[in-house]
Amino acid sequence: MSLTVAVQMDPLETINIAGDSTFALMLSAQARGHRLFEYTADALNYRDGRVWARARPVTVQREVGNHFTAGEPVGLDLGREADVVLMRQDPPFDLGYITATHLLERIAGETLVVNDPVSVRNAPEKVFVLDYARFMPPTLVTRSLEEARAFLAEHGDIVVKPLHGNGGKAIFRVGSDGANLSALIEVFNQTWREPHMVQAFLPAVAKGDKRIVLVDGEVAGAINRLPGEGEIRSNLAVGGSAEKTELTPREREICEALGPELKRRGLIFVGIDVIGGEWLTEINVTSPTGIVAIERFDGTDVAGLIWDAIEEKVAARG
Repeated sequence: MSLTVAVQMDPLETINIAGDSTFALMLSAQARGHRLFEYTADALNYRDGRVWARARPVTVQREVGNHFTAGEPVGLDLGREADVVLMRQDPPFDLGYITATHLLERIAGETLVVNDPVSVRNAPEKVFVLDYARFMPPTLVTRSLEEARAFLAEHGDIVVKPLHGNGGKAIFRVGSDGANLSALIEVFNQTWREPHMVQAFLPAVAKGDKRIVLVDGEVAGAINRLPGEGEIRSNLAVGGSAEKTELTPREREICEALGPELKRRGLIFVGIDVIGGEWLTEINVTSPTGIVAIERFDGTDVAGLIWDAIEEKVAARG
């Protein structure tokens, strides 16, 4: 089966090919004989009932400084001329991101979009996870300084982060003395219109934040991400490092609880974050990462598993 694959992503010129999951998916697709196009979300267009993008045909290779060759951009009808669209641009999960899901939703009857755009829109990382509060640390979603102070008084040590943030950005720890909490909430309220997430600080984060990748609802692999020196954040994008890991019984329980719902929603490639072997903090559905590190430590071809699932779904659509 040879497919035409359109990849909606951040600029191909700027990615770090050593660990980029989108690039790994493109390499895997190309190795299977699929034809690749790439475009950024701002290249999406709608006219006369059709959704199309100004997209470049590309070939990719794992060569630093020379990782792709692109042809001239063409007007690619994403419903009629693509078999698969990979929605892989990074957040922020703003109105631009949401609008892209609305446009891609219009081709869902013609082309397989991964992940399903309706489900991506309805499952922001730090909001969807609230459906599984039984696995989460104590959590508050608020814009209120008074509520944040009461939460701090109850838990003694907290973390404040944007509700729609990504990549470990703008995550702050506030100790029991509450120093700077009022200033922090003030800055957050001025910067973002939505509420913010406040959680009890988990000391176990010093031993890492586990990224578990699920493919079509099934566990494909995991890595433990360790925070850098003087950091509480373990995201690889902010200086964390990865190590080999195994799942705890509690983590398997979490995955078994999430798996059927992820599959039902058409969320084929998902990365969840778990701290201390038991505390679920995020369900990443927009552009999850981690598959390159998993392959490096475990030898598991997660990109191949993702394409197996995609090809099976395309074949089932006829």
